[in-house]
Amino acid sequence: MIDIGIREVPKKTYLFLIINFCIILGGGWLFAELADGVAEQEKFILDQKVRLFVSSIQSPTLDQAFSFITELGSVTFITISSIVLLVAIYFMYNRYKWRIFYFAVAIIGIGLLTRVLKHVFERERPNIFEQYDGTGFSFPSGHSTGPMVFYGFLIYLVIRSRMNDALKWALGIMLALLIFGIGFSRIYLGVHFATDVLAGHVLGLAWLISCVLILEYTLWRKK
Repeated sequence: MIDIGIREVPKKTYLFLIINFCIILGGGWLFAELADGVAEQEKFILDQKVRLFVSSIQSPTLDQAFSFITELGSVTFITISSIVLLVAIYFMYNRYKWRIFYFAVAIIGIGLLTRVLKHVFERERPNIFEQYDGTGFSFPSGHSTGPMVFYGFLIYLVIRSRMNDALKWALGIMLALLIFGIGFSRIYLGVHFATDVLAGHVLGLAWLISCVLILEYTLWRKK
């Protein structure tokens, strides 16, 4: 009985799992390396290089653009959008309530994890700007972890939808660019170091993939 179940799993599924586990392990390793440097209060070359690059491209137009983009990753916006998405999932995927459960686990879990880690490392921000939600501790960036999980889950839903491939690619790329745009906005506006954002992205991605893999396994078992 077990052998039959194993033979029914396509070979590409095993490749998919291997790739995703590699991403999770790689993300965990990179986050640990960055966290170790932050704990030792090291000065990262990446932070210095990116700061110099940002200084060279600053302009009033980009100031306004990134001020708007950064709001798309704020706690308020992500919270309201998450509630809307939960309602949408309920009506669009009413046969699979597990999507609602695991999305809630993903978004609430990353919020709590980010808050705990900020207080563990207590890294001071490069600048304090309340108008950009630039208060509190800096590492990891909550504007990187939250959007990675929220918009990343949207990408997952797009992939699992019945849209045509061209539209899936278009929406997926757009959402991916938005994730990284929000992260870069935090560096541009001067409220985070580049390593804060990088750590937030890898942590959010590892958490997102873990939740999605468990969700897919749950749905597969239900079938």
